[in-house]
Amino acid sequence: MPPTTTAAQSLWLAAMPSRTYPPPAQARTFDVLVLGGGITGLTTALLLKRRGARVAVVEAGRVGAGVSGNNTAKVTALQSTVLTSIASVRGPAVADEYAARSLAAVELVAELAAGEGIECDLQRRDACTVAVQDGDLGGVEQEFEAARRAGLPVEMTATTDLPYPVAGAVRLSDQVEFHPVKYVAGLAAAVDGDGCHVFEDTRALGVTDGSPLRVETTRGTLSGDRVVVATHYPVWDRGLYFARMQAGRSYCVAGRVRGEPARAMSITTGSQTWSYRSAGELMIVLGQSHPAGARGVDESCYRAVERHLREHWEVEEVTHRWSAQDPIPYDHTPVIGTYTPGSSRMYVASGFAKWGLSGGTMAAALLAEQLAGGPGSDTFSPHRFSPRGLPQLARMNAKVGVDMVGDRLLPGGISSAAELAPGSAGVVRSGTDRTGVYRDEDGGLHAVSMRCTHLGCLVRFNAAETSWDCPCHGSRFDVDGAVLEGPAVHPLPRREPPGT
Repeated sequence: MPPTTTAAQSLWLAAMPSRTYPPPAQARTFDVLVLGGGITGLTTALLLKRRGARVAVVEAGRVGAGVSGNNTAKVTALQSTVLTSIASVRGPAVADEYAARSLAAVELVAELAAGEGIECDLQRRDACTVAVQDGDLGGVEQEFEAARRAGLPVEMTATTDLPYPVAGAVRLSDQVEFHPVKYVAGLAAAVDGDGCHVFEDTRALGVTDGSPLRVETTRGTLSGDRVVVATHYPVWDRGLYFARMQAGRSYCVAGRVRGEPARAMSITTGSQTWSYRSAGELMIVLGQSHPAGARGVDESCYRAVERHLREHWEVEEVTHRWSAQDPIPYDHTPVIGTYTPGSSRMYVASGFAKWGLSGGTMAAALLAEQLAGGPGSDTFSPHRFSPRGLPQLARMNAKVGVDMVGDRLLPGGISSAAELAPGSAGVVRSGTDRTGVYRDEDGGLHAVSMRCTHLGCLVRFNAAETSWDCPCHGSRFDVDGAVLEGPAVHPLPRREPPGT
């Protein structure tokens, strides 16, 4: 079944605001430079501005156009079985704090939307973690106990508003759904002005220590007494974050359905996870997760999600499709705090493991407190050590080693670009060098070096997204080499198509 929509764009990004923010015209110095114009960076900037700081937000593209605009737009403290996972690796006390701060983040989103007058379709909804099969019910009951111990007002239920029977679910009422791009645009408007700035189309390339810190960008140098790295996946490797997080991708489909969509924000457990929410008359389904840069990724990811939507709802039209990428820490807990041990100048927020709207807001509250002289939280320290997470850490880095070395041993896929049909990609090998070539639907050829500009792994073609993806740390590039996702900050070098 081919996808029935050509709208390969997020539902939320289809409503990008008309307001734009110009890049910096000259070198400037601020109290705090925040790198990343998503929900994490802009919430941090607004909270710091409210405390009297002169802040600049530096965004590589448009605010909200990255992961903040590519998700299911749920803001909830009930996040599948996250509390059980955290407790198993780091203990119940850490899970309890994570739950409490996540619940506070839900309320902070509602407070900022109301306080700044942000029209973002915000509504209160139930959040549910659902066991579809009897064999999955035990895990959901464990999450219920973990959530109740943490103080969340949860309840167990035998029914949901999903159009198929379930074994049971844990429910948390009064959570938030909204339009994330409208919300982020509202945050940006609140930040910009009164000595604070939002700079779009400005990619941070490097940072130089000093007083103040100097950030080199594609638009010149900006300086800040302190720098917050809120770029989703941390750029630069001085904190070795790439070794402690794995990037995963998931796929979304939105469709107009007959009858009432399911209004609760639900997610199933078990071997196949499905995440649901509604948006007006549309039903949104997310699923088909896999590690970034996996082999053989193609349209079947979207076809499977659309098939699931059509299996359970009477679909009039599939309107949008999009994908999301998330860094997942080895111990299931975000990293929020100083970038390197002993530093008081650079800070980082990342590792929200598919719950970035609540996690990014939680991180912003913690960072604003810490930058204002407060204690922050050692629970989320980027420099923590989680012994019970070591087996997962070892597996993650063993995979990176296999990907980095193994791909170099494989033969090239084609002998020349002339072999490619429209809409297909291939790899041409010349000695130890490899060139990735894509032929577009009009017959044009696009050729790039396959060596990721982050740490040198070889990228792989993602036919579902028409991109070159790195299996080691999740950097993504378009067919002409431009950076789509970090941690890479430099494009893939372009090449002449071989054999033409």
